[in-house]
Parts: sequence; C-alpha cells; structure tokens
Amino acid sequence: MNPEAQLASYAARSDLSPGRAWPEPPAISRPEFQRDRDRIVHSSAFRRLEYKTQVFVNHEGDLFRTRLTHSIEVAQIARSIARNLCLNEDLVEAISLAHDLGHTPFGHAGQEALNACMQGYGGFEHNLQSLRVVDALEERYGAFDGLNLMFETREGILKHCSAANARKLGPVAERFLQNRRPSLEAQLANLADEIAYNNHDIDDGLRSGLLQLEQLDEVALFVRHRREAEAIYPAISGRRLVNETVRRMINALIVDLIDASRARIAACNPQSLDDVRNAPPLITFSEGMEAEALELKRFLRSNLYQHYQVNRMTSKARRIVRELFNVYMAEPELLPGDYHLRGGSREQQARKISDYIAGMTDRYAMREYRRLFEVDEI
Repeated sequence: MNPEAQLASYAARSDLSPGRAWPEPPAISRPEFQRDRDRIVHSSAFRRLEYKTQVFVNHEGDLFRTRLTHSIEVAQIARSIARNLCLNEDLVEAISLAHDLGHTPFGHAGQEALNACMQGYGGFEHNLQSLRVVDALEERYGAFDGLNLMFETREGILKHCSAANARKLGPVAERFLQNRRPSLEAQLANLADEIAYNNHDIDDGLRSGLLQLEQLDEVALFVRHRREAEAIYPAISGRRLVNETVRRMINALIVDLIDASRARIAACNPQSLDDVRNAPPLITFSEGMEAEALELKRFLRSNLYQHYQVNRMTSKARRIVRELFNVYMAEPELLPGDYHLRGGSREQQARKISDYIAGMTDRYAMREYRRLFEVDEI
C-alpha cells in the first residue's frame, strides 16, 4: 500500500511534487521523501554535526547537545506532530535532519564571524549554506553534485531568504518573492526546532551550572510544570526534577501546537498544497503558549546565551574563524587542493574558503588554528 495514501489532501505528496533537479527512476522499496531522509543521514555533512556546537563547544562535555543530537530531537518532535496532523512524516523528518547541515563550527558565533568576513563577497548565512550543501557540496553520486533532493525537502531547508538571494536561487526560493508559504511540513519543522532547542538548552544550562534552578522561577512555563512534577512526586529533586519538568514542557508545547494548528487548518479549510501556499501560516501555537515560549526565549538569551562564560568561548570562536579566513585569503596555498582555486576570482576563492570553514567541526577548527598559528604544532 502507498504510505502517502492516508495523508490529508493538503499534505505534501511525492507523486504531486516538481521532483528532483536531476530526474531519477523511483526507488522500488521507498517513497521519495524517505529516500531524501536516507540520503541526508548518509551524508558527510550530517556525520560532522556530531562535533558541532549547539550551545557548548563539543570538548566541554560529553552530555551536552550537539548539532547532531539536536537534529535528531527535532526530527522526533516533528514526526510525532506530523502524524497527529496527517502530514507527511518522511518529509518533515528529512527537513528536520537537514536544517542545520550548513552550520559553522561554534554555532551562531561562528556564523556571525564568517558572515562578517564574507561581507564583500556575498555574505554567509547558515540556512543558505544548508541548501548549498545538499545542492552542490556533497559528493556521493557520479551523475550530479549534491544529494539531488526533492523540491519540497529543499524548500523546507530554506527557512528564510532575502529577496536578492531568492532571485539567484530560482524556483525553490520564489515563495519569498511572492509572499507565499512553504508546505505545512516545512512550517512544522521550523517550530519543532524551536521546541527542541528552547527546552534542551534549559537542560544543558542547568547541567553546566550556568543556570540555577531558582532563576527559572521567573519563567511561567517552567514553574507550572515543575510544580506539577513536584505535586505528583513530592520527594523529587535534582536531575529527576529537571527531566520531569522539561519533558512536561515539551509535551505541553507539542499538544498546544497540534490543537492550535488543527483549529487553524479547519478554519482555513485548504484542499491542496497549493491552498496551503496561498494561506497565512497554519502551523502555530495558541496566543497564550506563544507568549510563554517568547518569555522562555528571552530568559535563555539573557541568562544563558549571554552568560560571561559562554561569551568567553564565543569570543574565542569568532577569533578562530576570522583568523582562519584571513590567512586563507592571504595565502590560499595553505588550503587543501580542492579549496585552492587557481585562476578563479577573489569572490570565488572567498566562497570556497567559507565552504571549507563552514564544513569544519569545532575540534577541527581549533586544531587547524593551532597548526597555522602555533609554532610547536605541525
């Protein structure tokens, strides 16, 4: 039986898709979006996520989230919600697993530094880089560059895009010029990302000691579910209390998202994916939950992401990325052969350098920095 036959009429279906840039015969055993998911899982860029920062640099501890564990958590949340809304689970999982493939080492600090370096050469944005990875940089197939993913998967990876970049990217970015929406699966993956990182950053922040449980008393969403856990388990404390609270928060956000989205879909009554594209966003939280999620984001920004110990590491990260970029631009012969363009323009060389740096893991970037700038390293 075709697993897509049970989907809602407005869900993405592979048989109605514009398909792949390079036509391929269908797989005998797998739907096309599952095939995309599998290609992403087997890609080199996906494996490298294991050693890329979420909040804490990889070497700082074995229990903190990495881009890989974060992506897996996003996929789990998104797939669960998709099933409840009769959306395409394979597509939402593929988008979720691929959404961070273009992230630099050292998280947002690395991206900011690389974007600053690339200002004269077209800039750098990790979301565009994720699409570049699956469209061009992966080298797994003889017939084409990249992974040759389905249109809807590529569209979902491209969460935001300037008008100038949209004009360069063609059909996959046309919605940004036409004020249209992506599939519900893409909308869902975006909010599943938010659910995952907000809640798990609380967990990692407490585990690291940079956050204290008492500080979270100002976050209504956390307090409500902490009290619920304590009412059910009066003697609970420590890690068990944190875990019980966080999992209840995640569940509350998921249930609210399902209920609010279901109501919006019913009110809009789309009959096709094209109706979804012309509608306002349909995958949303309720107003009350949206306000609580925003309060949580603001708390994390002030108390974790801007903590002085995180700032110290991000300052180092910016310096590493900036100095690597500058030395490669000044002396491109230091680059591996695949990244040293002989005869190319300066802008083309800069883009190759940004590809090289963006593909680095945290530990590789630190090792490369030591090799280039410390005399006792080779």
